[in-house]
Amino acid sequence: MRNILAAAAFAALPFAVPAAQAQDTDSTATTTSVAETAPDGTRAFGIEPYVGILGGYERFDEQANAGIPLPADGKAYDGGLVQGVAGINVPLGPVFIGAEGNVVKGFKGDIDWEYGAAGRFGLRAGESGMIYGKVGYQWVNFAALGDNSRDFHAMTYGAGVEVGPKDIGLGGLTGNSGVRLRMEINTFGDAKSFRPMAGVIAHF
Repeated sequence: MRNILAAAAFAALPFAVPAAQAQDTDSTATTTSVAETAPDGTRAFGIEPYVGILGGYERFDEQANAGIPLPADGKAYDGGLVQGVAGINVPLGPVFIGAEGNVVKGFKGDIDWEYGAAGRFGLRAGESGMIYGKVGYQWVNFAALGDNSRDFHAMTYGAGVEVGPKDIGLGGLTGNSGVRLRMEINTFGDAKSFRPMAGVIAHF
């Protein structure tokens, strides 16, 4: 498998917007500063790194796709997957942007490895959840094509949700941001594959 330098990062300087309120009590003025926060108590602006592990399945269409040879037996390439991800979110009040890299290992099927990077963008939902879309680039290697087969590459698109502990009745167990459950669907090339994934994301 070729060595690929895939680097995608979004960065923003964390900042807070203070609000000052003056109160007169017995001729004494008191000023307090209030920092803006997200609904779950985390910062509304800043940088949020994370790592995660997901499991799922991918099935490639029986059509021409990024130069991938059509299966000789007429059966579509497919298989189970375990995926590791690492990235950053940049919260911007009610929305966020971010970048993510991934490495995938296939098991019990035709897929050997996958790897790539994508940008993410979406809405911050509920107490600690997210609804997002993603666009990136992905490489895939098939065990079904032999040990020294080439990697095939194309654009990847996806959408998903992350649900935080407070959204499922576990507020306080892992902190505000903590662990989130992720469910997403991705595709490879011109919507020529179907890859549902689910797992756990740990935010710092």
